[in-house]
Amino acid sequence: MFIAQAAEWLEATWLSTAIRESIWVYPIVESVHVLTIAVFLGLTAAMDARLLGAALRETPVGIVMTRLLPWIRAGFAVMVVTGLLLFAGTPVRFTTNVFFQIKLGLLALAGLNVWLFHHRLFPTVQAWGAAASPPRHARLAGAASLVLWTLALATGRLIAYNWFE
Repeated sequence: MFIAQAAEWLEATWLSTAIRESIWVYPIVESVHVLTIAVFLGLTAAMDARLLGAALRETPVGIVMTRLLPWIRAGFAVMVVTGLLLFAGTPVRFTTNVFFQIKLGLLALAGLNVWLFHHRLFPTVQAWGAAASPPRHARLAGAASLVLWTLALATGRLIAYNWFE
């Protein structure tokens, strides 16, 4: 009940109205969102491929991550901001959408995977970073990342096609 009330409150705000009623704002924000998804997921997939030992095998994991993480973080930041703006435009529609609800769960799991990797495995990257095939836990984190972000992307795309309304 609280979520429905919060969504209704947000939808009545000037920001939501401005996003929803503008001929340009929503399409521009959505375009930037899609472009930053491509940056974020493309670079994340490259990093995960290295963790799996499927690409860039001759480059140490630490170097790959050092070069990609600033761009991944920037893409993620813009992706989150634009995603929140898209949500703010029609929050009632989003909160009642089953695909949006699934996407939020997948994002939470993907975030947990990132947190666990960076707090448990990444501090030891120098010990195994040059290996063509990283340790099993690093490979599992990379595989989980690929699966979770891909599913989040797919469910995000399905939001527009909610057959359960």
